[in-house]
Amino acid sequence: MLNIVENFLDRRNRIPVLMASAVMIAVIALVDWRTLPYVSLGFLYLFPIMLAAAFLPRPLHVLVGILCAGLSEAFSLLDPEGMVVRLIFETLAFAGCGLFVSELFRNRRLSLETQQRLTALVETSPAAIIMVDEHGAISRANTAATELLAPAGPSLKGQPISSFLPELQNALRPDGGAPFRASMQCEVHRGNGESLASEVWFSTYTEKGVPRLAAIIADISEEQPACVRSDSPETDAQAPALNERQIAVLRLILEGLSNNQIASRLDVTPSAVKHTLEQLFVKTGVNNRSQIVRVALERYRSLL
Repeated sequence: MLNIVENFLDRRNRIPVLMASAVMIAVIALVDWRTLPYVSLGFLYLFPIMLAAAFLPRPLHVLVGILCAGLSEAFSLLDPEGMVVRLIFETLAFAGCGLFVSELFRNRRLSLETQQRLTALVETSPAAIIMVDEHGAISRANTAATELLAPAGPSLKGQPISSFLPELQNALRPDGGAPFRASMQCEVHRGNGESLASEVWFSTYTEKGVPRLAAIIADISEEQPACVRSDSPETDAQAPALNERQIAVLRLILEGLSNNQIASRLDVTPSAVKHTLEQLFVKTGVNNRSQIVRVALERYRSLL
């Protein structure tokens, strides 16, 4: 259905659609005239008005409304004394319907144009960008991402993100939890068997109620050694226990908040947040916020 609407909104269809609308108005007027003694068909003018609404400028909706109201009244059997009032209300109805449908089409067209610009921006970006669906499969990836991850096949689309970035699989929120954004340093497992250190900025979101994830991946293997991942990562039960304050701070770190923002949210001082963060570093054995995000997703996901 959406594809039909998208094809219909193509500006190349403007002249054919407007011509079809004009023909429909003429046919309705002719049929209405021929059936004069029986029934009025003025309400049918709504259909060509709605059809032309995708391409008519706003002022023309009023003119078309006046034309259709005039035609409807010309072949009406109603009392001529109330003609002026009926003309006004019919014009308002026809023009209002056209303007309403026009705004719906206009918003949809703007949405499609925005999506096209965004797609073009993603495809031409030198940064590796991927999108992951609710099943953990890559739904979209640009050329830079394909070159970085080096999949076995020609495309990344449909391949599980866990094969390349297991940490992002942990970040998905299939239970419909609150979206969050964060960054982390971790290993990327390429399709050719190589591994390299990377910085990952990612954000979870929902689309029509379905969880999604978008990520930007940067190769930092030349800047520092690749992260060492345990072959048997700690489970929640094996990980060091955290108190309520530490869990609250960790949750807000995953949302991408700064120390001052976390302090404001928890109604504590920034120094208290800094102290709690230092405790988390010691407990989890990491040195920075990027690493603690990865650890949080691996070990404390059920608490967050």
